[in-house]
Amino acid sequence: MALFTDRLKHVFRKLGRTPMFTIVTLLTLAVGVGANTVIFSVVEGVLLKPLPYPNAERLIGVWHTAPGVNIKDLNMSPFLYFIDREQSTTLEDIGVYDGDSLTVTGAGDPEHVRGLDVSSGTLPILGVTPAAGRLFTQADDSAGTPETAMLSYGYWQQKFGGDASVIGRSITVDGKPRQVIGVLPKGFHFLDYEDPSLVLPFQWDRNKTKLGNFSYEALARLKPGVTLAQASADLGRLIPIAIRSFPAPEGFSAKIFDKAGLAMNLRPLKQDVIGDVGNVLWVLMGSIAMVLLIACANVANLLLVRVEGRRQELAIRSALGAGWRQIAGDLLLESMVLGVLGSLLGLGLAYAALRALVAMAPTGLPRIHEIGIDVPVLLFTLGLALFTSLLIGSIPVLKYAGGRLNEGLREGGRGQSQSREQHRARNILVVLQVALALVLLICSGLMIRTFSALTRVDPGFSGPDSLQTFRLYIPETRVPDKDADRLVHMEQEIRDRLAAIPGVTSVGFTTAIPLSGSNSNDPIYAQDRTYAEGALPPIRRFKFISPGYFSTVSTPLIAGRDLSWNDTYNRTPVAIVSENLAREYWHDARNALGKRIRVGSNDDWREIVGVAADVHDDGVSIHAPASVYWPIVMDRFEGQPTATRRGISFALRTERAGSQALVKEIQQAVWSVDGDLPLADVHTLGYFYNRSMARTSFTLVMLCVAGAMALLLGVVGIYGVISYSVSQRTREIGIRMALGAQRQAITAMFVRHGLLLTGIGIVCGLAASFVTMRLMSSLLFNVSPSDPITYGTITVAIVAIAYVACYLPSRRAATVEPVNALRAE
Repeated sequence: MALFTDRLKHVFRKLGRTPMFTIVTLLTLAVGVGANTVIFSVVEGVLLKPLPYPNAERLIGVWHTAPGVNIKDLNMSPFLYFIDREQSTTLEDIGVYDGDSLTVTGAGDPEHVRGLDVSSGTLPILGVTPAAGRLFTQADDSAGTPETAMLSYGYWQQKFGGDASVIGRSITVDGKPRQVIGVLPKGFHFLDYEDPSLVLPFQWDRNKTKLGNFSYEALARLKPGVTLAQASADLGRLIPIAIRSFPAPEGFSAKIFDKAGLAMNLRPLKQDVIGDVGNVLWVLMGSIAMVLLIACANVANLLLVRVEGRRQELAIRSALGAGWRQIAGDLLLESMVLGVLGSLLGLGLAYAALRALVAMAPTGLPRIHEIGIDVPVLLFTLGLALFTSLLIGSIPVLKYAGGRLNEGLREGGRGQSQSREQHRARNILVVLQVALALVLLICSGLMIRTFSALTRVDPGFSGPDSLQTFRLYIPETRVPDKDADRLVHMEQEIRDRLAAIPGVTSVGFTTAIPLSGSNSNDPIYAQDRTYAEGALPPIRRFKFISPGYFSTVSTPLIAGRDLSWNDTYNRTPVAIVSENLAREYWHDARNALGKRIRVGSNDDWREIVGVAADVHDDGVSIHAPASVYWPIVMDRFEGQPTATRRGISFALRTERAGSQALVKEIQQAVWSVDGDLPLADVHTLGYFYNRSMARTSFTLVMLCVAGAMALLLGVVGIYGVISYSVSQRTREIGIRMALGAQRQAITAMFVRHGLLLTGIGIVCGLAASFVTMRLMSSLLFNVSPSDPITYGTITVAIVAIAYVACYLPSRRAATVEPVNALRAE
């Protein structure tokens, strides 16, 4: 032990005598290890860590598929839920859930909060133990029973100061009193939903349930020992039973559900939480790993230079009896010290950088609250420390710790120019650096091209940053269902008050702002088409809009006219369709005018009076959905005598969008109509637009950072090799110049050497890039994985940068004075 301690002290003394080498090496390793630690902590928190629920491996997401109507992922419906809960033999329990938006009044200013609707089994399936009170029971979840609610821990603290007496008290939610029965535990997160303030039971009435309404998500817990395949077979056999157990909605036939070919599509619940983010994270992990390899190559090059300068010392030690193992051990100990210190420094950088990374992570990155420095991340960093230490130390050990050390004594160290063979290891490392840097830069370039392609897509609206949007909900307690005209007048009056705000040029409202994620989808029948008995037409996106909505968001009308207030109040049976729907059905936008459509067989046929431009509602990288726009109030629609819309989103066109002053004026305008209506989801349309591209932006930034780091390290590597080559060949340069060689020729000799290494690295990098980008193709949009513009531009840029990195140290060779060089030798 004492011997090891002495050797360790000796290593630290040697590193202390070369502070510049030590600092550069540690910083290079710290950047590589720190970047990898940060990305691995994200990968571990999002992809690798089990869900934070008891026996999480038995939790599944319950989905369906309907190949008969070309639907791959179909949500849960109440009629299926009831049968699955009652007759399944493979599930411990099944739960249904859905996000909600709720208004709380009667306790200060009206407040809009996030809500979550659940069935009675949902929270127990996740192993939730309330911090106070109790969970929902089947009695709470039954129709006709007293209405109850649970509070989140954060809302309990914020709104009620953590007062335990709130249990049993009544709060007013959407105009109705609800009894608080419990508080969720501190730190509880429901899957990847934004933390709700209130949780409510569905209270579905089984006796009034009908087929259809696939609008909910479901989870279940498997019984011990049950496989996903067994559960799928069990629930699959229940589908025909469920279809026969409930009536079809008015205007539809039960045969539609038979012909849809409903089947199970179960998956681990973790897959539902994570979604498709895994591809992005693994790509980032691979790119940052390349940066670490480049950093290791740079440090290995530095160590080679350092050991070459100590060849005589090592040769003398060998001649005095030091064995290969002892010399190799000393070299490895030095690299181990550098690797561990660099990794510790990298861990510190990672800890600081992780907060910034999480802050800039895209909206929708799942499990963001589970990302951090934990035991697996520390073990990963320890593994990186050992890996980097062995990697950077093995090359000089293999090259110089053997019998070839005696060559150092024979050479005498001074009078000999360095051989090509002695440069080979450093040259190989430079080629590796260039190749890896090229791969990362091409990845970055293709993502830049992808982002550029996305920004050129016409989203179906313009000026999103000057569109202020918000949602509000008018509960039935304010305006009864029977008074539809009064509800519309109230919504129109709010619109008029908003239009009077200084700087507002236009106002409209709809049930779903573009890119907000609030969507409604249903089938559409066209009067001039024939449908087989029981056939279900394709599902289309539904939106309900006010007159003037299109002009406010600047969605152009391709043909026909906008809706009018006369259409709305007179219940005129009209509709507007999107251009892609018009072309699909009638081949031309103008041909759609005058055609008639409806949803159910008991609905009125509605005349198409306008065709609007396509709107990319699901993101600019996804095809615009074929959409139908309806008036906000209609008679005989979807089986209802009168259909109204209580939850609406307003859009205001103004240069003041996004300012707090405008939001305050909007709130006052709304309160001037009804003082109990709070605003919700107050954002500009630009917020939703940027959020839709956030994942691409995040990937682009991270790849560009990795590419820039790789390029910098690669350039340093090339510069270092050429610079060191010049310093070691001073005598040779002096001889060449004494024999008549021109300074330009000397410079060109070293530049050619550097460019040759660059060229070999480029060839290897291009080959690797072709393979890598095939794997990344799912992240690209309107860009080929082998895009010649990107490959060509990056290649030319690397050659140009490499030329500069070669030329600068090569110029020093041309300044060597032959007499001084020969005299020094």
